[in-house]
Amino acid sequence: MMLIPRRSDFDLLDDVFGEPFFKNHESNLMKTDIKEKEDKFLLDIDLPGYEKENIKMSIEDGYLTINACTSQEKEEKEERFIRKERYSGSCSRSFYVGDDIKSEDIKAKFDNGILQIEIPKIEKKQEIPEKKYIDIN
Repeated sequence: MMLIPRRSDFDLLDDVFGEPFFKNHESNLMKTDIKEKEDKFLLDIDLPGYEKENIKMSIEDGYLTINACTSQEKEEKEERFIRKERYSGSCSRSFYVGDDIKSEDIKAKFDNGILQIEIPKIEKKQEIPEKKYIDIN
């Protein structure tokens, strides 16, 4: 099994010229570190400013999807801003984890703005077809 981030915005030019030299800015939403251990994958996803209650995870068709939303507009409606850089809205990220992983297999913890996810490695057993010999008369 491989853990592969899902990209809906695949562009060969972006992949070639995606280095910091060519990019003027990059989104800081849901930056993810993926570590591989002997029996599991560990994901650390940065979600600063998000509340645990506003983070949802689901698994469908082998994809683990993380959705998070935040709103900074609670008491700011009356105020006039010179500049506003804090993010308000929702974001989503998906990772292919395989069809054999179920929601009960995944463990998650949210602490200090970091969502930590543990996904076990489940080896898919390949069935070796039984050899059928032909009788020789």
